[in-house]
Amino acid sequence: MPIRINLLNEALAEEDLRRRDPVKRSIFIGAFLVALSLVWFSSTWLEYKLTQQRKNAVDIEIDAHTNEFAQVQFNQKKINDGMRQLDALLLINTNRFLQGNLLNALQQVYVPNVQLLRVKLDQTFTQTAGTPDKTNDFGVVAGRPPTVTQHIVMTLDAKDSSPTPGDQVNRYKDALIRNPFFKSNLNPTNSVKLTALSSPQIGLNGKPFVPFALECRFSERTSR
Repeated sequence: MPIRINLLNEALAEEDLRRRDPVKRSIFIGAFLVALSLVWFSSTWLEYKLTQQRKNAVDIEIDAHTNEFAQVQFNQKKINDGMRQLDALLLINTNRFLQGNLLNALQQVYVPNVQLLRVKLDQTFTQTAGTPDKTNDFGVVAGRPPTVTQHIVMTLDAKDSSPTPGDQVNRYKDALIRNPFFKSNLNPTNSVKLTALSSPQIGLNGKPFVPFALECRFSERTSR
């Protein structure tokens, strides 16, 4: 029986061994996993970029609405300031002191033998600074607007030529207090005060008289 010898058997065995080498298969598997990881990373990066673009678009929209809101707040503040100024002007117009009414009331105060010589009116204003709005943990606390307080003091110089000079001084003072205009506008406490009472003097007609002075304080009026 003939014997067959395959001289390539050893080479074929070595080739088959190389094909079945686990290291080579591990390399192939590792390369596949790396490729798969690259695909996953690429898809994740693409999703991130798309999400970032959407976020930027939302941020731009939020900024646009924020600017509009700030403009609305600014306009509202200007409107409120204008309304406060208008209210202040109306209040000043309503509370302003009319000297014509004062002179008309003085004409209505009559006491025999008392002659009004001079009227002096001192009108001053005191300004109080306001406070700005404050923000705390509970919200916005409204500030206090500035105010202007009006002070009016009237001084009357007169003379009493009655038979007994000086007797009509208190009567004239009481007549001032009872007058409707002065009663509604003078300070409720210590409204009319006698500030000067001179000794009897002789006039050009030879008749004695007593000069006196009265101080009248009006109620303070505060405007914003």
